[in-house]
Amino acid sequence: MWKDWIRPYVRPLPQWSTVSVVPPQQVVAATLRWGDHSADVTADHTVASLVPLVIATSLDAGQCPVLEYHDSANGKLLGALRLAQTASIATDKTSITLYHVAAGEHHCLGWPLRSWNASLQNRLMLKNRAPHHFAPEPSAVQQLMIAYLCPRPVVLVSVDTPDHQNIFPMDLIGPLERSGLFSLALRSNNVSVPVMREVRRVALSGIPATMKSVTYKLAQHHKQPLPDWNALPFPVRPSREFGIPSVAAGLRIQELAIVHSEEVGSHTLFLGRMVSDEYLAEGVQLHHTAGFHQAYRRRQGMPFAEI
Repeated sequence: MWKDWIRPYVRPLPQWSTVSVVPPQQVVAATLRWGDHSADVTADHTVASLVPLVIATSLDAGQCPVLEYHDSANGKLLGALRLAQTASIATDKTSITLYHVAAGEHHCLGWPLRSWNASLQNRLMLKNRAPHHFAPEPSAVQQLMIAYLCPRPVVLVSVDTPDHQNIFPMDLIGPLERSGLFSLALRSNNVSVPVMREVRRVALSGIPATMKSVTYKLAQHHKQPLPDWNALPFPVRPSREFGIPSVAAGLRIQELAIVHSEEVGSHTLFLGRMVSDEYLAEGVQLHHTAGFHQAYRRRQGMPFAEI
């Protein structure tokens, strides 16, 4: 229908798509390239900060590598981020390399729609930006959407002490495979950051796609702690080793012992090792990906299930 054809030219695509994916996602592969070398980093890179936009990996790929995202089914290059090394973190007998995102491009939309859609999205972001409100620049958001070509799983992070209980959603998480570490990048003004730094243990609940609404409502606890575990609208169960209340209906519960934390731009990067990993049920997990990625998959006749 002609309206479906013209709509992307007058209205921007959604920046983000909330989708259901069987974990771990295998639809997109990430490759780090530097010089004559390349390495699969699908399970070895994560976002460490939003302002500035920083990528963490346990590979030292030199000063200016390129991070590429390919469709696993047909090998098509979906997008790439050009990186610039900024620092390294030495911890727990290993090291993590941090890269600032210098530039990025995607190929999920053809030209000129790709540039026109970005222009429409950027204009909308600037229009809706509140004064003095935390927000990355539109160009950085465009680069972040490229990083989300690998669909990012959503978990609920639980923190529990006698004086502080909390649970909140996160998707800036992921394994740094070669180091054996797992990372969480949390806004430094999150109310639980000081507690996590002190107790050095959390539980992560993998969230079924059907729990989208209740999961999003818990975002309020980035700013205020949970008054009581009984206040939650779903049952909890203790994690295996730490006994931290976790989502009883979760697909998977992982316990993380934090070995290092430090501020990276706007976020605090927590690095830890898995103490336990319980698979409770099979199913599709809540994920986030870029809107233009979903548009590409729709054209290919293989869209993600949106929720």
